[in-house]
Amino acid sequence: MRRFVADKAKYLINRTRTTCSSPSTSTSLLHRLTSSPSPSSSSKSAGVLRFLSTDSMASDYSSTPVTLNNVNPKVLKCEYAVRGEIVNVAQKLQQDLKENPGSHPFDEILYCNIGNPQSLAQQPITFFREVLALCDHPLILDKSETQGLFSADSIERAFQILDQIPGRATGAYSHSQGIKGLRDTIASGIEARDGFPADPNDIFLTDGASPAVHMMMQLLIGSENDGILCPIPQYPLYSASIALHGGSLVPYYLDEETGWGLEVSELENQLKDAKSKGINVRALVVINPGNPTGQVLAEANQREIVEFCKKEGLVLLADEVYQENVYVPEKQFHSFKKVARSMGLGEKDLSLVSFQSVSKGFYGECGKRGGYMEVTGFSPEIREQIYKVASVNLCSNISGQILASLVMSPPKVGDESYESFAAEKEGILSSLTRRAKTLEDAFNSLEGVTCNKAEGAMYLFPRINLPDKAIKAAEEAKTAPDAFYAKRLLNATGIVVVPGSGFGQRPGTWHFRCTILPQEDKIPAIVSRLTEFHKQFMDEFRG
Repeated sequence: MRRFVADKAKYLINRTRTTCSSPSTSTSLLHRLTSSPSPSSSSKSAGVLRFLSTDSMASDYSSTPVTLNNVNPKVLKCEYAVRGEIVNVAQKLQQDLKENPGSHPFDEILYCNIGNPQSLAQQPITFFREVLALCDHPLILDKSETQGLFSADSIERAFQILDQIPGRATGAYSHSQGIKGLRDTIASGIEARDGFPADPNDIFLTDGASPAVHMMMQLLIGSENDGILCPIPQYPLYSASIALHGGSLVPYYLDEETGWGLEVSELENQLKDAKSKGINVRALVVINPGNPTGQVLAEANQREIVEFCKKEGLVLLADEVYQENVYVPEKQFHSFKKVARSMGLGEKDLSLVSFQSVSKGFYGECGKRGGYMEVTGFSPEIREQIYKVASVNLCSNISGQILASLVMSPPKVGDESYESFAAEKEGILSSLTRRAKTLEDAFNSLEGVTCNKAEGAMYLFPRINLPDKAIKAAEEAKTAPDAFYAKRLLNATGIVVVPGSGFGQRPGTWHFRCTILPQEDKIPAIVSRLTEFHKQFMDEFRG
């Protein structure tokens, strides 16, 4: 029965496209789906259009027990712009291009909205995937052909990892903090990176960094009187998780004029203001390298931040998922743990949570959902509570756990895979550096646009000075001016960016976030389409 209904719906939708649209039209798909059917349209076609109507869907479900009036208000408050309205329209446009070639003034959608490297044709790291394949299907380790298909060090690493997994089964649950042997490997990697000891018992393996952030928000937020200091602009995970857990986001503004600098005086002012409003600020979020802003903090600045957290008794939440993505020779990544230990601060001097992920860096394994948090400076009683929260989710997925250990312990000089690994890493990072520079120059060449250098991460966050006429048009359309610009850009060029209003920005300024991830051969098309669109947009609204 389900198959019959699905096939019937597909038939009606296809018939609607045939009767209600022409392949040559360049009208927005969103407009086509919500426009009124012509008198000659069949009743079935009109019915499909009513089915796709939001109003119709709302009335159809009016008798169901969950409505917008009784759903958790924290869910309604939560927003995540990176996968918001513009991306939904882009996906519909992509489907429309597939089914109706030539129906728009572009032939493909160029996704510049999200840090998802492999979806944009970045190839996975060979060594990592070889080890994963061998761990997931260990029977091939005993086959003679395997020696010719896989490198010797990937085979050896797979044996080591399987020996650490109870039952040698990647399909089984693990310890709620993650497999102990893998946490040992990660701790060794942290020690090698920082030059200071790391304890595997401080490490909680998670499905990417996002669940770790949610776990800490659950721990720290008890009511709306609990606040979290967050950078503005910020990655929307933080505003969303704070909203979902019922806390208050306390904003501190990065200084765009100094390359998105983080001034401790700004932290002090915002903390004082929050306290005056009765908000108990619990933690400070720092994203380094920055998302969406791409800055890399200087070590001296990090020392100031550590001192601020120590003095004010704040938990330091260090988002360090882009630690491998640094593109300028004058900057270097330093973990906050390394900085704190180099200042002589010990375990009881600073509460610090450091987040890492396999989704970013040069590996870009977003879909494998691997990551971890290193939790230091918390009492045994609080550690038990963190473990309890982790155990509710049983454990993170095993492939992600394995990848996290590989990221922190890649091939070394002398290993068979080292040369190919080093070449793949260098190829990806050097290409990202070139792409960042090309897009930065392109943005800065546009009328009314300024863009800071991308020192790290995967994004540029240009500022657009929009004409008053464009701002007024946005107000009439009941949307933010930068969202108005981004929607127009999408419908004219197929380029998907995220409005700066989704990340937060100083009042009266407008931005958008653009990734540097499309492959190099796509960058010229992005630049030319964007340049042409921007000129036409400014000409239209300048007067």
